[in-house]
Amino acid sequence: MSGLGPEWPIDEDGYPHREAARVVLFNEDGDILLARGHDRDQPERHWWFTIGGGMEPGESPRQAAVRELFEETGIAISADSLIGPVLHRSAIFDFLSVTAKQDEWFFIGYVRSQESLDDTGWTDLERDVIDEQKWWDLDELEASSANQEVYPRDLVSMVRWWRSGWDGQMLWISEGEN
Repeated sequence: MSGLGPEWPIDEDGYPHREAARVVLFNEDGDILLARGHDRDQPERHWWFTIGGGMEPGESPRQAAVRELFEETGIAISADSLIGPVLHRSAIFDFLSVTAKQDEWFFIGYVRSQESLDDTGWTDLERDVIDEQKWWDLDELEASSANQEVYPRDLVSMVRWWRSGWDGQMLWISEGEN
């Protein structure tokens, strides 16, 4: 077990490693919902990321995406309404003074408006490291990306592609120290 908790078992390479599911959530204006977080061991560093988190034992990526979306935002959508997976991202990153690996399945979801967000389902760690959630206009996000970290790294161009309708092609990317 790593300092990240039991949901991060150590893999054969010695890294804490988990499977996760994420949602690129669009509203009716074409904006996407992102969270901004920081590392409490590097409080000066902030980044924006999609909503989602670790899969629980026996859970499919689609089930995890719906659960995580609800826990982190209070927004409930059905698993059948998700599109994808549209992306699989393998990432190696530093967090809480640990180098970790995460394999993430991304789905697209839609809501009608900029629904109010509810953080009552957050874990203690999420309360500690998530600073805010925000609906982003893609032009605004693209301009802001020059001065801020956004993950996945090429999120804006992928989202522009998906916003006009997913063509069924799943992307595979690797980020980090691979």
